[in-house]
Amino acid sequence: MIRVTFLAHSGFLLEYSGFSVLFDWWKGELPPLPEGKPLLVCASHHHPDHFNPAIFALDDGRREVSFLLGRDIRLTARNQTAWAISQKTVERCRRVGGGETVEALPGVFVETLPSTDEGVAFLVTAEGRSVFHAGDLNWWHWEGEEIAWNRTMETDFKRYTQPLQARHLDLAMLALDPRLGEDAFRGPRYFLESAKIDRFLPMHQWEEFGFTEKFLAACPAFASQTVPVKQNGQQFSFDD
Repeated sequence: MIRVTFLAHSGFLLEYSGFSVLFDWWKGELPPLPEGKPLLVCASHHHPDHFNPAIFALDDGRREVSFLLGRDIRLTARNQTAWAISQKTVERCRRVGGGETVEALPGVFVETLPSTDEGVAFLVTAEGRSVFHAGDLNWWHWEGEEIAWNRTMETDFKRYTQPLQARHLDLAMLALDPRLGEDAFRGPRYFLESAKIDRFLPMHQWEEFGFTEKFLAACPAFASQTVPVKQNGQQFSFDD
């Protein structure tokens, strides 16, 4: 079983039997973390709605902690001072680009995909499950952008997500951004059509949680896979 807490926006805490993983936490109340259970902290990129330097304070000696950071999160001497990061914590950080595979914790393997915005997306395989957090990897189609820009976005999105073709994902956290209107449906629809996704948790909704209903009205075929998020702090339990 995996217990999932939706923190806010694109932030999630996933609690497995042997470890926990924290994705893109920048706000929202973090539940108490069990002492002694390893923690993997993933930050997809530097945008302030995905990354908060407060994550480094989780390396408080109560548990084994590893950090996977999008390569655009720079651990310069200036940032280390501003963020109050110790050298010990820096040594527990790994900066990654797209197309890498790392064993982030013993038995916890993470594949990274490049993003159509900044940073990376994360595919975590552990305890017999595959879980995907897209970060800002999405089919961004903006009304008013040049036709060539939107076409390039489509091409890049399909190319970057190619490693997920026909993959089985137990859980996928994907952007469903209401700012795009109905064009927001493009990304999740493509993910759900091209990969075998058991459960889809919408994110990046700017707290307009009712937007999921509009997605399902337009794409009713995905109703059985979609798990609506209704509020910050909401918890879910997913069995095998």
